[in-house]
Amino acid sequence: MPTPLLTTKLYIPPPRPDLVPRLRLVERLDDGLRLGHRLTLIAAPAGFGKTTLATEWIHTLEAHRDAPLQVAWLSLDEGDNDPARFFTYLIAALRQLDTGVCQATQSLLGSPQMPPTESLATTLVNDIAAIPSPFVLVLDDYQLIHNALIHDALAFLLDHQPPHMHLLVATRTDPPLSLPRLRVRGHVTEVRADDLRFTEEEAATFLNRALRLELDAEDIAALEARTEGWIAGLQLAALSMQGKGDVDSFIEAFSGSNRHVIDYLAEEVLAQQQEKIRDFLHQTSILERFCAPLCDVVREGSADSSAILEHLEHQNLFLVPLDDRREWYRYHRLFADFLRTELAREQSATLHLRAARWFEAHDLLPEAVNHALAHAVATGDTDEAVRIVTLAGSRALSEGALATLLGWLDALPDEVVRASGWLTSFKAWCLLMTGQSEMAISYIQSAEATLEHGGSSVDRGRVLGLRCTVSSAQDILRMAQRPWD
Repeated sequence: MPTPLLTTKLYIPPPRPDLVPRLRLVERLDDGLRLGHRLTLIAAPAGFGKTTLATEWIHTLEAHRDAPLQVAWLSLDEGDNDPARFFTYLIAALRQLDTGVCQATQSLLGSPQMPPTESLATTLVNDIAAIPSPFVLVLDDYQLIHNALIHDALAFLLDHQPPHMHLLVATRTDPPLSLPRLRVRGHVTEVRADDLRFTEEEAATFLNRALRLELDAEDIAALEARTEGWIAGLQLAALSMQGKGDVDSFIEAFSGSNRHVIDYLAEEVLAQQQEKIRDFLHQTSILERFCAPLCDVVREGSADSSAILEHLEHQNLFLVPLDDRREWYRYHRLFADFLRTELAREQSATLHLRAARWFEAHDLLPEAVNHALAHAVATGDTDEAVRIVTLAGSRALSEGALATLLGWLDALPDEVVRASGWLTSFKAWCLLMTGQSEMAISYIQSAEATLEHGGSSVDRGRVLGLRCTVSSAQDILRMAQRPWD
């Protein structure tokens, strides 16, 4: 007796009650269909509204066409990696259009042995060609399929697809379907995470009209920025906001350490990854931006970061490219926040120190400083931070980056700054140039104190220059006549 099919896998999901119309995206999908593209690919991380968009488009097609387009829908799960089961469900989905189709393919599946992929795919194409009306075949959650035979059969179907069929694949990861070739031939419409992010206007509609939160424009803009338009992130923020009296404080503090965000990302994203990938994500989460050589150094002794980054990009794993050369990346900020919550303090400190030294070696001093300061905060050891801030301070001062330099100095304990002739001089100059002369005098005195046990002529000249800025002309003349030794 054949195994009964779960018919709910073939149902087109109804429109969500809190649906935010995505007209700009629906129009893009319409254009792809009109232009005869074979494939629509909706690929993005968890919680970006892929299924919701596909559903909205399908219901729009059914509502507004003179002759409604037929749709065959299949929601996939892990069990569908068995080729016999996958194609049995695929035939069942196509039979929602016409109960008599795919008889030949069904017969092949009834053979004692699974037929060769090309033979099965050829028969399937011929069966599909016999369907009389134009239709869309939707494969939802395709990221759950990792059987090469199924991928090969789908690639064959795309190469020989009948013109009245359109395939829509919704997935968290890029399927192995020769996407570059499909792009060059104009056969694919792609919707990615950047396209699916809510704009401020869409976020306002979602939060205020759908969820009835009554937030003002400033709060909505702040939430949209914090979540980077991630729809699930907005929904989790709304869930967490319930019962909170001080909305502004909540929004300011909302991050990947929020318990709802942690639960969602832990279950929907991190738990699905291999241990090696989880380790990579955690170790590199301390980086605001990263490239493969930097990741190799931070992970110490590893040399496979380039391959892992390529894997993460294909997996659409909250990775944001920062250039067109696939060199520099960052994580979605809420995702990075979440990953950092799972790092031990000691481990985080070690990773920051490695990053600081890599950035210093590549003359990227502001980033080297930030990581050195993070290491100092975690360990209380300020030696590396003092050394790198001293190295970067002169350049920051010459470039007029006073706020940046003051921020670095303020992040160090005041006694550490005052003990260093260079750092206390930097702080004095910054205070002077920002109109804080009275406070600057205290640091000039500290700079002078560092010369009590000797100092080079450069040191003395630096401190003398500082003292001159707050001295009278008579005092300056007297100092100029003072012997150096």
